[in-house]
Amino acid sequence: MDDMYVGAMKVRMIVRESHSLKDKRQVLNSIKDKLKNNFNVSVAEVDEQENRQMIVLGIGMIGNESQHVRNGLEKIAQALRLHPIAEFVDQTTEIY
Repeated sequence: MDDMYVGAMKVRMIVRESHSLKDKRQVLNSIKDKLKNNFNVSVAEVDEQENRQMIVLGIGMIGNESQHVRNGLEKIAQALRLHPIAEFVDQTTEIY
């Protein structure tokens, strides 16, 4: 069997301008759609669903080379750091 690597990344972001869950959801859905379309990854909000300013995303990527998966997740983190509305707080990444 060929090698398979699963990368999991948890990212926390703040949407300071969000005054409601609806505001947050608009930003969140935009981020999720762009990540899915640009990076072909699985994305879900995994925590802080009721917090109107905090976004916690779980992002998953699968590949046959660990370095490819690691590089892909780092490119995603870099793209999120440049987001014009949501402020990047931190990330944790694990490769299995």
